[in-house]
Amino acid sequence: MDVPTRFSGPAVQSLLPSSEPVQLIDHDGNRAAPQVTKEAYPIPDVDLLLRGYRQLVTGRRVNQQASALVRQGRLAVYPSSFGQEACQVAAALCLAPGDWLFPTYRDTVAAIARGLDPVQALGALHGNWHCGYNPLEHRVSIAATPLATQLLHAVGVAHAAKMRGEDTVVLAMCGDGASSEGDFSEALNFAAVFQLPVVFLIQNNQYAISVPLSRQTAAPSLAHKGVGFGMPGEGVDGNDLAALLAVLGAAVRHARDGGGPTLVEAHTYRMEAHTNADDADRYRSREEVAQWLPKDPLRRMEAYLRTRGTLTDDDAELAAAAAEEVAAQLRNGWQQDDVDPLDLFRFVYSNPTPQLREQAAQLQEELARADKPDAVGSTPSAPQKLQPEGGSAR
Repeated sequence: MDVPTRFSGPAVQSLLPSSEPVQLIDHDGNRAAPQVTKEAYPIPDVDLLLRGYRQLVTGRRVNQQASALVRQGRLAVYPSSFGQEACQVAAALCLAPGDWLFPTYRDTVAAIARGLDPVQALGALHGNWHCGYNPLEHRVSIAATPLATQLLHAVGVAHAAKMRGEDTVVLAMCGDGASSEGDFSEALNFAAVFQLPVVFLIQNNQYAISVPLSRQTAAPSLAHKGVGFGMPGEGVDGNDLAALLAVLGAAVRHARDGGGPTLVEAHTYRMEAHTNADDADRYRSREEVAQWLPKDPLRRMEAYLRTRGTLTDDDAELAAAAAEEVAAQLRNGWQQDDVDPLDLFRFVYSNPTPQLREQAAQLQEELARADKPDAVGSTPSAPQKLQPEGGSAR
C-alpha cells in the first residue's frame, strides 16, 4: 500500500519539534552551547531582554505579595507561578497591542505584563462578581479556571479575526494537564484545519495538581502532539526567557504571516504548591523541588545581563523599586464592593428567562424577610428588582 506523501517526508519532519528543548542561556547565565534545532533562533536584542528582566522582577514580587494576601484572608486563593515567570513574561512581550492573550488561572503575571492593573488582575480571586477587569482594554481574555476551555475561545477569536481580515494573533496559554482534555484536541484540530493565527503555549510544569506528566501522556513530548493535527510543534526551556522570546516570537510571526498555528511546549517547574489549599509534599519530594532551584529564570537572566555589563546595580534597583510599587498597589488597592445579590440573575441574559425570573423572585422574597427591622429598628436598604423584560443588561 502506497502511503500518501502528506504523511511522510520533509513535510512531516518540518512539523516535529527540535530533538532537545531550545535553550539560549544555560542555568548559570552563560550563552548556551550551540544546538541542532529546527530553526536558527537568534538571541533577542538587549532592550527586549532588559524589558523582560524588569517584568521578571515584578512577576516574582507579585507572586510573593499575592501569596501573602492569601494568608491575610484578602484573597480566597492564589495559584502561584513562582519559578514559571519566564513563560508568563515571554507570552506577554511577544504580542503586539492588537493581539489577544488567553490566560489561565495561574497566569496573573502574564496579564500584568500585558498591561493589566495588578489589583484588577487579581479581582476574581479577591471575590469580585466579575472577572475583575475589562478584557477589551488590553485584549486579555478572562482567566480560565476550567482546563482547556479557553483554547476553544481563543480559536474562535482567531477564526473571527481571520474572517474579518484583521492582523491579529492569538496566544492561548495552558498547562500540561490541559493537554489531556478533549477541548485541547478540538481546539488544535480546528485551528490547524482552518490555518488560524494561534500560538498554543503549554507550560509543562510537570504536574496536573498531583498527577505527574508520566501519568498523563505516552507521547515523546507534548510538543510532538502538534504533528497529529498538522501543525508544527516546538519545545523550549521554559526557564530561559531569551529562548522563550525567540521561539514564541517566531511562532507569532509565523501566524501573522498566514502560516497557521504552532504548538509550543515550555519545560518548567511549579516551585510552589498548586494553590495555598494544596499539600505538594504528599505527591512530590522536596529533593525534587530543590533540583530546580539552580534553574531559576530570574537568577539566570540577571546573571546573563550582568556578565555582559548590560545590567548595572542602578538598573537592578530601579527594577526592584518598580516591583515594590506593584506590590504596594496589591497591598493597598482592595476595598469592599457593594454587592446586589440579584446580580446573580441580572447579567445572565439581556431578556431573562421565566426560570431566572422565578428564581430571582424567590431570592427577593428571602431577602425581604431577612431585611425586616432588627432589635434596634434599623432596616437595610432593599435590593433592586430584576431587569424588566425587554430591557438590556448593563
